[in-house]
Amino acid sequence: MLKKQEYAAVGETVYTGETSSGLGVTVVQKPGYRKSMAFLAVNYGSSHREFKLGGRLCRTPAGTAHFVEHRLFEVEGGDNALTTLSERGANANAFTSPDMTAYHFECTDFFYENLALLLNFVSTPYFTQEDVERERAIIAREILSAEDDPEDAVYYGLLRCLFETPALRENVAGSVESIGEITAQTLMDAHRAFYVPGNMALVVAGDRDPARILDMAEELMPGSPAPAPVKLAGPPEGPLPVTVSARRPMDVGAPLFLAGAKAKCDLTGPESVRFELTANLALSSLLGEASPLYRELYDGGTVNETFGYDFENTWGASMLSFGGETQKPEYVCMRVLEEAAKLAAGGIDPDFFQRRKRAALGSALRALDSFETVCYNAAAGRFAGYDYFDTVKVLEEVTAEDARAFLAEYMALERCAISIVDTKG
Repeated sequence: MLKKQEYAAVGETVYTGETSSGLGVTVVQKPGYRKSMAFLAVNYGSSHREFKLGGRLCRTPAGTAHFVEHRLFEVEGGDNALTTLSERGANANAFTSPDMTAYHFECTDFFYENLALLLNFVSTPYFTQEDVERERAIIAREILSAEDDPEDAVYYGLLRCLFETPALRENVAGSVESIGEITAQTLMDAHRAFYVPGNMALVVAGDRDPARILDMAEELMPGSPAPAPVKLAGPPEGPLPVTVSARRPMDVGAPLFLAGAKAKCDLTGPESVRFELTANLALSSLLGEASPLYRELYDGGTVNETFGYDFENTWGASMLSFGGETQKPEYVCMRVLEEAAKLAAGGIDPDFFQRRKRAALGSALRALDSFETVCYNAAAGRFAGYDYFDTVKVLEEVTAEDARAFLAEYMALERCAISIVDTKG
């Protein structure tokens, strides 16, 4: 049974339902669009390395979730689902993040045929040790290539400064050493544990028949409900970084830095959404392109267009970050913290904050035109217990005082760490 809901604030019509085996199905109607997207997500990512299944403690090597994603496109008989989707004119791909694995395609024709293939290959694993050995070499090259990427280096440098838990510090793909421990049985165990309908979500955006999509999911996904594993996050992270700085020389034209701090990560549902929106409004008020500090640094030539900020809120971890190319990474970091302290003490100008808020509302509404953004956020919302299409309503409730309090608590000097990639010599 599908439930239809109209979201007048954002102009969207959404159908939601669930198969008898527990798979969440969401169809976002886009009348008149020829293009459609299907997005099949699993509540399983690189951070989920330890879990309990049936009372048994299970540990998997770093990179297991990413390895499963790579291998699932290969189906029994030697065919490749990605190749088949491409031959039908679909633009298909997959990704693994710290808390999600997702498989998706976008197409204008053969939508239902492509959807049937997606549901089938994701739910029907085919792992042989020979294929695992071949894939191991491919992923190892991917890992080594990432190690030579300055942006990856500065990002993972910051993670290692901030977090103690190994699963939060490591590359999503793992290391060459960790993937060496992965076998076909490792992949099969992970798939059996996490790729159960109750731990997954199907989201479709386009002008398609919601009832037909639900019927297909009911028919093609496993029919018996299975319990999802209990994910173990490890000991709670303290508020302070493990170490305050990391530095690495690389072949770059200009130094690159990323600074940041851990934030609250134990919120769920609407509270989690409100916290994330508050964080982004606080950072926009402090560091957005319209902010006084950004104009000071940019107009003075201290930073360039690479300078920006981010807020990540994933399972077991939450952090703010800011950085870019500059000859003065420590100076820029300290100016940011000084300005944050100033705003925390004196407050954010109400008129300026309202302009930032209106800009954020505009961005949220424009994001609804991106099928991939809509599908990703709808799936993430199901896993985290909130309704993505209520985001605009929640955003309107965030105040300048909320943003000021965020800066006061999380942008303090003692909470901050910095990762720097220097030019060689």
